[in-house]
Order: sequence, then C-alpha cells, then structure tokens
Amino acid sequence: MSDESGTQDIPAGSPEGGPRPEPIRFFGTTWVDHDHGYALRRAGVAAGSLAAAVASCLILRFAYEGLQIADTGSFVTVLVIAMFAICSALAFRNTWDGFGRRPDPDRQASLRGLLAIGFVGSLLAYFLRSLTEAPGEKLHREEYESARRQHEKRSTRRTGNPSKKKRPR
Repeated sequence: MSDESGTQDIPAGSPEGGPRPEPIRFFGTTWVDHDHGYALRRAGVAAGSLAAAVASCLILRFAYEGLQIADTGSFVTVLVIAMFAICSALAFRNTWDGFGRRPDPDRQASLRGLLAIGFVGSLLAYFLRSLTEAPGEKLHREEYESARRQHEKRSTRRTGNPSKKKRPR
C-alpha cells in the first residue's frame, strides 16, 4: 500500500497494471463504479447508523434518569449533559473532517477518550454522509484518480530503448 494514499500498487507485469482502489468499510471497492449493490449498501449503512444513534440516545436517557433518581443535584446533571453535548459536537466535526482528509494519527490518539464519549456525534456524521455517498468515498476517489494519473504518467513516459535513439549531429 502506498504511504501517501490508500491505493495499492499492482506488481509490474500483472494483467491489470496500475493502482487498485482502497476498500471502504461496508462497501469494499463497490464505490469505484457504484455497482454490486452500492445503493443498497448505502441505504443499509444510513439506516444502521441512524438506528445505532437512536439506541445510543435511549441509553443516555437511562443514564440521565439514573442521575435524577440518585438526586445528585442540578450542577452534576448540567455538567453531564454539557459533557455529552460538547463531546458529541466535537466527535461529529472530527468524523466529518475525516471523510475529506486523512486524519493525523497522533491527534486521533489524543482525542480517543473525547471521541468515545461523543460517539453519538460520530454516528450522526456517518448517517448524514451516507445519505450522499459512501463515507470517505470522495477522499478515496481523489487519491485513486491521482494514483492512476501518476501511474499512467510513469508508464507512458518512455517508449522504446533510449540507447538506440538517433542523436542529431
């Protein structure tokens, strides 16, 4: 796999030649030509991520009711609600930005706890993006097209043996 993009190079002399598209979770490589049930997969991913977000909100509702039963006070309740709201907003933004560019691994590692708390935001970003395309498709398509152009440029650069080229006298 190439370091710069997610495309995979096929060894020289293979029948296809050139880079291969990187598979996307739940979609494989169907995003390239939108075939083999791509639309059905998108609908399934959208429905699944929305169902997971709704289920997550119900679980958070039970947690909120537990705080009410425990009578922890309004300060703690407001802190917990604010924490989930802020973390969900940050997780949404981080996930949404991740669909357009490769995320920095160090930044992702430092935000892991925050993103885990704001999992509802990530699920909602996944749902909204899957309404228009496979999540991350635009980024993968740009990288794949760039890799194909570079491969064509490299493979068509020279023709023939340069040592047999006639030199002007």
